[in-house]
Amino acid sequence: QVQLVESGGGLVQAGGSLRLSCAASGRTFSTRGMGWFRQAPGKEREFVAGISWSATNTYYADSVKGRFTISRDNAKNTVYLQMNSLKPEDTAVYYCAGRPSYSGSYYHADVYDSWGQGTQVTVSS
Repeated sequence: QVQLVESGGGLVQAGGSLRLSCAASGRTFSTRGMGWFRQAPGKEREFVAGISWSATNTYYADSVKGRFTISRDNAKNTVYLQMNSLKPEDTAVYYCAGRPSYSGSYYHADVYDSWGQGTQVTVSS
């Protein structure tokens, strides 16, 4: 089982940027797909971005496309989420998640079997 630890959250003004990091333990990181999800107060957890094990394929929610970029460094066992042009509606707890490479759609939370504890992102208007 891969253990995941997120960092990089914080408070930022609208229009600003943050970069989230997710450090993974275990030797299987480089063979697993990874994703970022978020959950705002009173709302369900939603998909933000996903990346295949080789970084060949990336996936984004329509709400963040063009503003967020997911990337990974398999040598460092780390996946990143660069968030630009942040909006107040991006405020949420952001979770990193891992999944087997060939488990279906990256958009669905139920195919992920490893989750981090989450990091808070707050965007002020």
